[in-house]
Parts: sequence; C-alpha cells; structure tokens
Amino acid sequence: MTIRPRPQVMRLTEAAAARLKALSAASGKEIAGVRIGVKNGGCAGMEYTMQYAEAPGPHDELIEDKGVKLMIDPTAVLFLLGTEMDYRTDKMRSGFVFNNPNQTSACGCGESVTLKPAGEAAAASAEAPEQAS
Repeated sequence: MTIRPRPQVMRLTEAAAARLKALSAASGKEIAGVRIGVKNGGCAGMEYTMQYAEAPGPHDELIEDKGVKLMIDPTAVLFLLGTEMDYRTDKMRSGFVFNNPNQTSACGCGESVTLKPAGEAAAASAEAPEQAS
C-alpha cells in the first residue's frame, strides 16, 4: 500500500503572514494561532471565519506557514483545500483575501461566497462549457 502525502489545506502569502503576526503580537493575550473556518451566512451562502485560538481543537487541521500557526476547523477542510490567504491594502480598504479554487461565486460586496467541497468544485469546472472572452 502506497501512502500519498496529504495536500496542505491552506498557504499564506508573505503579506498575510506579516499581518497575522502583527495582529497576534498586538492582541495582548497568549494565543496558539488563528482558527480559520467557514459558516453559512451572507447573500452568497457562506462566509469565511477567523478568530484567535488559545489551543488547537481536537480535530483541527494544524498548519504552520511562514511562522504563523493556523488551525483549520475540520468542517471547513474540504471547502478550503488549495486556498491561498493574502492581505491586501488599497486606497479604499484593507483586509484578508481568500484565493480559493473551490469558490464558485461571490456576492457583490465581497463579504460572502459560494463554495463547493474540493472534489465537487473540480468536477463542476471540468463539466462547465468553455466561454469565449
């Protein structure tokens, strides 16, 4: 039996890692990392969640990337597989951005998204007809 390596659920850009380190240092409390998840809500159906974590949950997917510890909620793993988390600042706003291959659409305000589990998103994109640009 061959054991395949598990893919990393998420990765961080340098900008996201730097911002998370700065926020963690400024939190004023001892934290073990940042818990990332998804929840039902918003006009597109789902929203990303982020919160400080004092300790990993018993079933969290633990990731360390660029010196930042992430704890991925086990119910979110299939929705986040392959996601890159970035931090962007422009003239009007700044914030974390999730570049997620499992995202099929987003609302106009950018606060909520439609996500499919990793296997379903790949199958849906393979079945979709090509559109001319």
